[in-house]
Amino acid sequence: MLSEMPEVSELHPVPDAPVMKFKFSGVSIDLFYAKLPLWVIPEDLDISQDSLLQNVDEQTVRSLNGCRDTDQILRLVPNIQNFRTTLRCMRFWAKRRGVYSNVFGFLGGINWAFLVARICQLYPNALPNMLVSRFFRVFTQWRWPNPVMLRAIEERSLGLQIWDPRRNPENRYHLMPIITPAYPSMNSSYDVSSSTLRVMTEEFQRGNEICEAMETNKADWDTLFELYPFFESYKNYLQIEISAENDDDLRKWKGWVESRLRHLTLKIERHTFNLLQCHPHPGDFSDKSKHFHCCYFMGLQRKQGVLVNEGGEQFDIRLTVEEFKQDVNMYTMWKPGMVIHVSHVKRRSIPNFVFPGRVRPARPSKPTWDSGRVLELKSSVSAQSDKLSEGNGSDDGRKRKPLDDNLEGNLGVPPLSQVAQWKPRPTLVASTGRQGLVRPLT
Repeated sequence: MLSEMPEVSELHPVPDAPVMKFKFSGVSIDLFYAKLPLWVIPEDLDISQDSLLQNVDEQTVRSLNGCRDTDQILRLVPNIQNFRTTLRCMRFWAKRRGVYSNVFGFLGGINWAFLVARICQLYPNALPNMLVSRFFRVFTQWRWPNPVMLRAIEERSLGLQIWDPRRNPENRYHLMPIITPAYPSMNSSYDVSSSTLRVMTEEFQRGNEICEAMETNKADWDTLFELYPFFESYKNYLQIEISAENDDDLRKWKGWVESRLRHLTLKIERHTFNLLQCHPHPGDFSDKSKHFHCCYFMGLQRKQGVLVNEGGEQFDIRLTVEEFKQDVNMYTMWKPGMVIHVSHVKRRSIPNFVFPGRVRPARPSKPTWDSGRVLELKSSVSAQSDKLSEGNGSDDGRKRKPLDDNLEGNLGVPPLSQVAQWKPRPTLVASTGRQGLVRPLT
């Protein structure tokens, strides 16, 4: 039915979720599916009633709670208009700063709505400009993983599982819990990793500093909404390239790969003991010279505060990358032509098609707020390193190398050619009937 409507484009299902994604007259829409045990769905159905959650599956509960949570937000904020204005501002800011995407491990639209609603509750008489300032002040000081809640968590007679780290061990590992107000209360931000949490807390800090500077006329709103300079912020990146045989296959392949990219971040964090941090770019890039092609990028850096050994310690994540690629190739709707490549690229080798107009921008002559913060950070790190060197003495007559923020020359991530040639140790495998794909026997 939807595919026959001329206003609908880019229609495709979301893997492992009861969601259809499409654009209606250019507007992106996520259409959730819910299965209710009713013969007829009345037009005046009130989904706020808990009785609707009886005898339904977990996916339906989640689908219904999307609308139920939205209704609860409007009931719980003191001023709906101020809430909406502030939310529009914060969503725009999050998109400009590259932290708007739950698929990539950041926060999605509903998550930002919960955070803004909490600020509206804390400052019920504040206007939107003040609410934005207080947003950054509060969440700069927030001690994660303390949860953000719009109301107390309730247990009701239906006995559905709620977010409770005391009873549910898996809840204890959530890094940035933002709890839904509708029953049953859940963590809406379970996709956040330690790397993406680091990025967001740094952005909250930056926003707070700019809002404080605006109070003394040392900054303005344009400074707050400056576009995040992703391809200037790191010296090392992972480039994930995918391709397919046609547009329809590429759309499905993109949806699947995007749903798995968060797992690559988690694997790198786990396999390097959180010493190598990832910053995924929440968007894709297309090389117009290639048909049915798409790219994603992740910035890489060593964890700040970790000193580099004299020999220049390297990270070898070839096994991690190979494991991720095998996971991706397990796609149940895989077709010939669906290909994925992962390679390490330096900042100077970033392809031109990622930049506006396919032209690599020159170094900005006018300093920005972000460039100023980078210089301050480098000075601070250098000073801390000098103090550590002095405190450790000079037993071996050598100076300890300072923190290498950008890992220039020290990151053991191979280029694409080496990734393709590297093979793990032989294991007992069983063919899946798909060319070039094997699955370990368990």
